[in-house]
Amino acid sequence: MSRLFTAPDGRPRCHWCAATDGYLAYHDREWGFPVTDDRRLFEKLSLEGFQSGLSWLTILNKRENFRAAFAGFDFHQVARFTEDDVLRLLGDAGIVRHRGKIEAVINNAQRALEMVKAEGSLSTFFWRHAPAPVTGGGPVSETAESRALSKELKKLGWKFVGPTTVYSFMQAMGLVNDHVLGCVVRDEVERARAAFRLG
Repeated sequence: MSRLFTAPDGRPRCHWCAATDGYLAYHDREWGFPVTDDRRLFEKLSLEGFQSGLSWLTILNKRENFRAAFAGFDFHQVARFTEDDVLRLLGDAGIVRHRGKIEAVINNAQRALEMVKAEGSLSTFFWRHAPAPVTGGGPVSETAESRALSKELKKLGWKFVGPTTVYSFMQAMGLVNDHVLGCVVRDEVERARAAFRLG
């Protein structure tokens, strides 16, 4: 199977985004562009944890519901969630109602506060783990870098941060550029990443 497909505008894109218009928009506007905003980094890692065992499209379609349920993924607020909030979230049909994943987000918000205190920001910590640029991108589910980052996060007390979850996070947040060669968005992402590194 080709790793590219021709989108309705006649230009080539990564094959995975061919499934729906929602995927296409996410691919073109978000996936792989470098993110340094702590709230967005926390949101994405949280949503990747919810995705475990599900499709990303399921989570993407519920993303606004998740944002409403988790205070816009402001980890300062989420860190103060109580058992009453867990029960509220378990009753929210707009999100994935999984106690372990809900409790993990609250736990991780508390760990995020600790990380900001120690590192200055989540961005500082995560971008320190960005691997050297590689050419081409490829259909892998984890890497040595994602395994190392997963291990470090677990040591710091984070939950639902296995190496596959962490690699998906790294791809989406631009720590790696896994748009395949020939994808019309790949060069745009690489320029954005280069500007970030220079800045």
